Amino acid sequence: QVQLVESGGGLVQAGGSLRLSCTASGRTFSSYAMAWFRQAPGKEREFVAGLSWSGGRTLYADSVKGRFTISRDNGKNTVYLQMNSLKPEDTAVFYCAADVRPLGTLVIRTTPRTYDYWGQGTQVTVSS
Repeated sequence: QVQLVESGGGLVQAGGSLRLSCTASGRTFSSYAMAWFRQAPGKEREFVAGLSWSGGRTLYADSVKGRFTISRDNGKNTVYLQMNSLKPEDTAVFYCAADVRPLGTLVIRTTPRTYDYWGQGTQVTVSS
């Protein structure tokens, strides 16, 4: 069983920045592919950013490319999402997710159902 705990959400003005953190339990975090998803009210959960288990590849949704950066610190069992130039349309609950059986060293899956474990979510609200 893997537990994921997110932190770092909050209220920020448009143009501001936030850094989300997600800390995982377990001793094999370095073998997990990790991702961030978000879900706005009335909308489906959508892929935001992903990082292969090797750390050798990242993938971003077009809507956040150039503004968000995903990274990981295996020594701390933590994945981060640095969010800059935030927009009101970024307002959502953000979730981190773990793929504990990635298909390859550079594989990043973007479909929610393919991830094995989820955090509880952290609210990000961007005011205009």
